[in-house]
Amino acid sequence: MDTAEFVHILDREGRSLADAAAGAGPEAKVPTCPDWQVRDLLRHTGMVHRWARSFVAEGRSEPHPGAGLPDLDGAELLEWFREGHRGLVDTLTTAPPDTECWHFLPAPSPLAFWARRQAHETAVHRVDAESALGRTPRESAESLPAAFAADGIDELLSGFHARPRSRVRIEEPRVLRVRATDLTEDAVWTVRLSPEPPATERTADGKADCEIAGPAAPLYLALWNRLPFPAVTGDAALAELWREKSAIT
Repeated sequence: MDTAEFVHILDREGRSLADAAAGAGPEAKVPTCPDWQVRDLLRHTGMVHRWARSFVAEGRSEPHPGAGLPDLDGAELLEWFREGHRGLVDTLTTAPPDTECWHFLPAPSPLAFWARRQAHETAVHRVDAESALGRTPRESAESLPAAFAADGIDELLSGFHARPRSRVRIEEPRVLRVRATDLTEDAVWTVRLSPEPPATERTADGKADCEIAGPAAPLYLALWNRLPFPAVTGDAALAELWREKSAIT
């Protein structure tokens, strides 16, 4: 997928998130994030959008914590979210391809990184917003393209959990395999678990102690802990380890 495709998905998912939030109302509980109400979801995602935009728009070369959560609610909060989302989409659309700025995962370019990261950030939180309306994550997964979902699996396994801060670790080395069953054989990841951060290869080579498999979209949301795993074979304790340790903060 190229940068323009990610920006298109970011645009669509953010607008859908806002529409779902408007329908649910700020006090509605978010079942996929049990500690949150819709107002918390809007504040968090809107803050992340503005934080991400600042790197691209201002060419920031060092990390910074962002401006924090707004003291807004109701219609003002929803409008604040829409404005921040629109600003991020417009910035990513018009930024030069050779824009240089800080980013935190390997990518072809900083612009490609931020478009990809924010598309996935927003897609997962759109599912959260729809859960506040009573829609199940499995239903919400139906609108996610399989190729996009597979890319999100790759970002999570090969990007986020390759970092030292990953807590998915185990004393005795084991192998976890993740397979998207509705795509080609290329959509298979072998995750080597050990006392070190997970090491992931996009391959089906070798024996696995546990395999988690299913169509790409529900598998993507399951790995982000929004759905049960579609299917688990082998040592289910490794799937449970993922559930317990994989949360991204």
